[in-house]
Amino acid sequence: MPEVNVFQDYLPVMIVMGITAMFAFGAVVAGVILKPKNKYPEKLGPWECGIEPEGEADAGKFTVQFYIIAVLFVIFDVETLFLFPWAVVLDKIGMFAFIEMVLFIAILLVGFFYAWAKGALEWVK
Repeated sequence: MPEVNVFQDYLPVMIVMGITAMFAFGAVVAGVILKPKNKYPEKLGPWECGIEPEGEADAGKFTVQFYIIAVLFVIFDVETLFLFPWAVVLDKIGMFAFIEMVLFIAILLVGFFYAWAKGALEWVK
């Protein structure tokens, strides 16, 4: 029976993880070294534009409509990414996978029409 070295199978993954960690560490170090050193009171203020904020942050109501649309976009965008690998191997995976993808798209459309009916896609109410 041949000897199996488990670490040899994971060596490429460990190399990629090491290179990724070096890039991340290098980006942090480069940011610390290359950042501007001129800190002045206006720069350290709550707004960099130089205009003092008026009022309190919790004084008014803020709409979450933008965030709802952004989350819906991410959800539908990620779900539609599943279509590309499926389309590449469609001729190899057969009719069952085609029916599964039709059901997936139908569920996606149900969610889209539900969000549309609830007014989640309206920018201004």
